[in-house]
Amino acid sequence: MAAASFALALLLYLSLGLPEAAPAQSYAADPDAVVEITYGSVIKLMHERTMFRLHSHEVPYGSGSGQQSVTSFPNVDDANSYWIVRAQPDSSAKQGDPITHGTIIRLQHMRTRKWLHSHLHASPITGNLEVSTNYLYFWAMLAGAKRTFYRKSGFRHHVKFMYLYSQVSCFGGENESDTGDYWRLEIEGSGKTWRQNQIIRLRHVDTGGYLHSHDRKYTRIAGGQQEVCGVGDKRPDNLWLAAEGIYLPVIQRK
Repeated sequence: MAAASFALALLLYLSLGLPEAAPAQSYAADPDAVVEITYGSVIKLMHERTMFRLHSHEVPYGSGSGQQSVTSFPNVDDANSYWIVRAQPDSSAKQGDPITHGTIIRLQHMRTRKWLHSHLHASPITGNLEVSTNYLYFWAMLAGAKRTFYRKSGFRHHVKFMYLYSQVSCFGGENESDTGDYWRLEIEGSGKTWRQNQIIRLRHVDTGGYLHSHDRKYTRIAGGQQEVCGVGDKRPDNLWLAAEGIYLPVIQRK
């Protein structure tokens, strides 16, 4: 009965044509229950420090890729902050399966059906990094680590690079997705399965950058919304947790 109620709620919600600023009803779970995040759940991802929600809308970036922009949004009741948790296209995972630490997932923006995406374009606000034309140096810069390089002359030297703030966007569509949409789930603490209100990090598979936000805000088109970007190292500002949403129950399979 509970599973049927959740499924009906999800079906009704996905069929709603909510306007941009309309409050979105959230089907919250029992606050005393332990709620696991499963494939097919529709969630809001909350930035742990600022409590802004991961957000997207049909506004392209004015620089870099020009793809649909991603921000973090202050209001709890905005319909553009819902994301559907999906598996990789070639995964055997099914709707209702729980998600464990280290799993690669995708997040699909519920309203526009585009995927949370990242790449090597610099982020609009904090992407003030000069990039070397040397391909090897560029990837070392992205990793943000101290590396040793050997030149043809045989000299060896160490270089300490800055971290790149890479752009996070929404890209693709229902049948258009690539590895730029893949994020590895990293659960903080001792838990092995993703649960509501549990602190997590999402690490981009292609670039190695962590999904990140901070209190640097846009002033024009997305005024008051925070920048979302990818950062190459673990920081307090790349911690997130699942907040409001429609949580599909775990389906026990034989």
